[in-house]
Amino acid sequence: MAGVALASVFAFSTPVWFGLAFVSLLVGLGLRRLRPQATFSILLLPGFLFLGAARYQMVQPVITPQSIAYYNDLQQKVYVTGTLMEPPDIRDTYMNLHMQVVKVDTGQGDIPVHGVLLVRVSNEYEVQYGNLLRVRGNIQTPKENEEFSYRDYLATQGIYSTLSTSTVTVLPGDYAEPLWGMIYRIKDSLLKNIYKLFPNPEASLVGGILLGVDKNIPSEVQQAFQNTGTAHIIAISGFNIAILVAVFLALSSRVLGPKWGAISTILVIGFYVVLVGGSASVVRAGIMGTLSIIALRFGRRNQALTTLAGSALIMGVVHPYILWDVSFQLSFAATLGLLLYAQPMQAAVSTFLARYLAPDNVEKFVAPISEYFLLTFAAQLTTLPIIIYHFGRLSAVAFIANPLVLPAQPALMLLSGLAVVLSRVYMPLGQVVAWVAWPFAAYTIRVVEFFDRIPGGVLVLGSFGLLTALLCYVLLFGVSLAWRRVKGTLTPAFTFSLLAVFAVITWRSVLNAPDGRLHVTFLNAGSADSVLIETPSGKFIQINGGESPSVLSDQLGRRIPPLSRGIDLLVIASTQENQVAALPRTLEQYRPKSVLWAGNAQASFSSGRLDDWLTTNRIKIEQAKTGNAYSLGDGVTLRVLAVSNRGAVISVEMGNFKAVLPIGVNFDIFAELKNGQGLGPVTALLISESGYGPATPKEWLANLKPQVAILSVAAADPNGLPSKDLVTSLEKSTLLRTDLYGWIDLSSDGEQMLITTQNQK
Repeated sequence: MAGVALASVFAFSTPVWFGLAFVSLLVGLGLRRLRPQATFSILLLPGFLFLGAARYQMVQPVITPQSIAYYNDLQQKVYVTGTLMEPPDIRDTYMNLHMQVVKVDTGQGDIPVHGVLLVRVSNEYEVQYGNLLRVRGNIQTPKENEEFSYRDYLATQGIYSTLSTSTVTVLPGDYAEPLWGMIYRIKDSLLKNIYKLFPNPEASLVGGILLGVDKNIPSEVQQAFQNTGTAHIIAISGFNIAILVAVFLALSSRVLGPKWGAISTILVIGFYVVLVGGSASVVRAGIMGTLSIIALRFGRRNQALTTLAGSALIMGVVHPYILWDVSFQLSFAATLGLLLYAQPMQAAVSTFLARYLAPDNVEKFVAPISEYFLLTFAAQLTTLPIIIYHFGRLSAVAFIANPLVLPAQPALMLLSGLAVVLSRVYMPLGQVVAWVAWPFAAYTIRVVEFFDRIPGGVLVLGSFGLLTALLCYVLLFGVSLAWRRVKGTLTPAFTFSLLAVFAVITWRSVLNAPDGRLHVTFLNAGSADSVLIETPSGKFIQINGGESPSVLSDQLGRRIPPLSRGIDLLVIASTQENQVAALPRTLEQYRPKSVLWAGNAQASFSSGRLDDWLTTNRIKIEQAKTGNAYSLGDGVTLRVLAVSNRGAVISVEMGNFKAVLPIGVNFDIFAELKNGQGLGPVTALLISESGYGPATPKEWLANLKPQVAILSVAAADPNGLPSKDLVTSLEKSTLLRTDLYGWIDLSSDGEQMLITTQNQK
């Protein structure tokens, strides 16, 4: 697996990787002869590292005119013919079709091609597995952005092309494989029976638990499971396979004997893995279950870590892209956590309780504590870095919700599974069992929804780099390996200090975590403009910076979470010296991912330094253009209203909230914008040039009609700002000044606005 990751970084050809593997194996054999006492398996590790790299390189796509990906991003629409290789993935308003392509027509006749095409079409069409389809549209390369790479996600499934269309023609012929057709029909029949037996949303939950069909679960319910850290209940994984193996192996061994009972159980595992869709977590659990049965049958000890490693080896060899599958990462990490930490934690609790309880009572207390608390904690201990890395958030209620929900799951799975099976024999009998199973499903959903409504139940931590995630694992496993030495240093004073530091870091993260609202914060930067925008999901956009690097660094440090040191977007809306002097030094701490620039780069000494620093550090710079709009996510838009040689006038919008920031203005800009005709009324308006009268025409104020006017000015400004006449003209608006209130924060959900200031008055 390390070799697979290595090959994703260094793109050598397959023969080169095989050559390196061969040389490494020869070196290992040579060292073994020189030093017979050396551990042979360790000497072979470099060889297997390079073999993993070779396997990854072998599955890389080769794009030729016979590949469907060769026709990506053409300007013209094309006709594509192919077979539907699995049942349609039906959503609320559309469905996804996985087509095994056989022909493409670009206007010059059909060309034989191969590959898989993902087609999105409205769900009004009646199509089924094995249909020969002809679709028309533009073939596109899957999209990707900073938050999520749909391209990489589809690549793990061998898909490199997508097409959206409203034209689908079903051609004569049935190309379904009989075996797969039978499996899909069984799954569809079982799913239909589930909806006959249970009402919604319990039916959708049972469908997800038993068959892995979770797309029918309402989005609000799915989000509740994610927010409470209980989504693993819906995802089929080791828990389901363990119950299946335990029940079926016990029954089949009694009826068929140990040998045929083991064989039949392995066949049932394979059938179930295929039936539920074969996700990475299910395949991993299925392989581990199979290996465990084989070990038991041959009288070998079931070394769980070896079994886990073996399942990863098999999956990596068959499908190297599995390394980037999030479900595989989470499933592997959770299982590893259970194997490494569950038993030591249980032993520690037993030792602790033995001080206060009789030996007979210790086991009575340890069993439920272990099953409902320690197992959850052990699994989440090793999955936490992965969860934060991929999703940037953490459930604060997971440790409470899981112990309350998990006890109901074995009964829910066994009873609902029995109800579905019996419904195939005699529907009324299945219905009776379903009535017994329904309370467990209803209880699960209601508890999850209850904890989802708790304020602050989800901590949004922002970006969490890969290196940080790896360091977390190094620290975790390092402490685990050296626990005996570490344990000796855990004096009460040291432990208290460690907990205090952890509490400070936790509360710092909580207080800086996004609250689902847009925040536009006018920092106290003296007679200059410095605006920090935080989107509902935790992106940070900094506009200008003021004069003082220490002031800017301090104010950013108090607002940006400690694990997220970067700025997603830096906007230079004015290049005057007092507007950007703080940025060159501060950006060393808070590096921007990209920059939107307006104004002359050589207008001041600091703007020139800033331009050189950004160029040297290869940070993408885009020149602002009038009329351009930039989506910041979560429905937030940053719009460039006008551009001049001094900078730009921009607006920040979300729903009914609209803040206009005329930072880089000259007199021509007001004429260009017709003094704001058509822009107002606005929620908030930043007063230009720290209240210099001519920079804010009366017509501008009259047309914008701001609810709140923000004035960024230093106390006792040496230039006598703001203008008294201007302050008088703002009497009809709420005027907030940084020299009186300190920083000023406007937060909004798109409908209502909340104002918070440093010095509440």
